Parts: sequence; C-alpha cells; structure tokens
Amino acid sequence: MKRSQLILVGLGIVAIAGLYALPKVVVDNEDGATGISQGDSTSPSEAADPLSMHDAEISPVEAEEIVSLKLKISNNSSEKEFISASERLGEVYRELSKYDSAGYFLSLAADKYPSQELSEKTGNVYYEAFGFALDTDKVSYTADQTRIYLGQVLEKDPTRLDLKTKIAMTYVSSSNPMQGITMLREVLAEEPTNEDGLFNMGILSMQSGQYKRATERFEELIQYHPTNLQGQFYLGVSYFEANQKNKAKAQFEKVKEMTQDEMILGSIQSYLDKL
Repeated sequence: MKRSQLILVGLGIVAIAGLYALPKVVVDNEDGATGISQGDSTSPSEAADPLSMHDAEISPVEAEEIVSLKLKISNNSSEKEFISASERLGEVYRELSKYDSAGYFLSLAADKYPSQELSEKTGNVYYEAFGFALDTDKVSYTADQTRIYLGQVLEKDPTRLDLKTKIAMTYVSSSNPMQGITMLREVLAEEPTNEDGLFNMGILSMQSGQYKRATERFEELIQYHPTNLQGQFYLGVSYFEANQKNKAKAQFEKVKEMTQDEMILGSIQSYLDKL
C-alpha cells in the first residue's frame, strides 16, 4: 500500500503526523524492531523566517490586521497585550492553514512569558504543522518544535499521555524512529485502551506492511472506541491489504453506515469495487 493511500482526504484531517516522512520500520513484533532511518536535519532558513512565503498569500484585510498585531508585539506592550496579540496572530495564521507561522507567533509569547497553557498551545500548533509538512526539513523543524513545547508540559505533568503520544510520533520520522515506537508502547503499557496509542500503532503497522498486526490494533481500537471513524475505516483497509476480503467488505459496509461524507463513501466504494 502506498503511503499516500494512508491519508483519507475525506476525513478532513491528517491521519498521521508526517506520514510522508516516515521510514519503513517494523513496529510491532515480539523480537523488537529495526528501522531504516532518515535524516533529522533542521531548516535554519525556515526556522529563522517561517513567514517568508506566507505573507505573500494573505489578503489585504488580513494583512492589515496582521500588521496591527505585529506592532503590538514589537512595541513595549504589556504582558497581557503581548500574549493577546501573539495568540490572535496564531489564530489568524491557523485559520489560513499556515500552521508553522501560527506556531512561530505563539512561541514568541511562550518564550517571553512561559506557562503550561502557552507551551501546550504552541506545541499543538507545531504538531499540526508537522502533520501537514511534506518537505523533509520542515518535517524535522516542526517535529523539533513540537517536542520542545509539548515536552515542557509533559515534564511538569507526566500523566499527559495524549502529549506523550504526539511527541512519540515526531520521533518516528526522525533518525531514531525506535524512540517513538518505544514511547507509544509505554503509553499502551500504562493505558492499554489509549485511543491515540492504538490508532497510531495501527497506522505505523500499516505503513510498514504489517497488515495482520494492523488489523489487531484497529480491532482493539474500535472495541474500546467504536465511534473512531478513522479506526473503523483503516480496519477495513487493513483487512483488504491482508487479503481478508470477506472481513474487508463487511467492515466497509459498516463504515458506510457511520457517515454521510461523499468523499469517504467514494473512497470506500473504490475498495468495494476491487473486492
């Protein structure tokens, strides 16, 4: 199965962060795992100026608001004004799907006025940027920033398994993918029913061609989280790829009853036509 096929556009969200950058790695067997790593370089130019291309794509009305907000954070603003302007800039760029720019402005506030809330907001936006990044340097940079800011939160609150899962996924596309796999296994060891942990282990099993193991992960996922539409869909895909045609057909028919989204239904029908 091609990596691009693992992203279901109709779901309207990214199925897995940095999927195009993931190395092929055995993630889920009893003998441990080995991986083919990729470079983990940072993009100094983009890190220094993540807005270089984005500003040219902004409308005059949006540009006017952005200029006004930038003035507030460049002048001697109060802490409240600085944070408010930075957060609003983050919202504006996020609405424009410019997640790395949104993360940049949130990071200004998080660095100047550190707090758990700002660190989490910044890290989550960088994680979104990571999820959409296709360029190797941008994947690496946004992964690094995700780890920095979500790591600050996790350090003070180790119970945040949701953040640990996100950090784990950034390592999977690094030069040390096993660190990410190990972290996901730790999450599931602590909470065997963890939704994000089960889903991501299933996706990684698919990406590495371990479709039988992927079906097991997705079966566990929907057992505990039956409304997880992505998990339900990818269980069908895993059955299909594992040549379990009867199960695949039944699963796809089940997913058809769960959504009215035409793109999702179209994707399902394309698989059913092959069965």
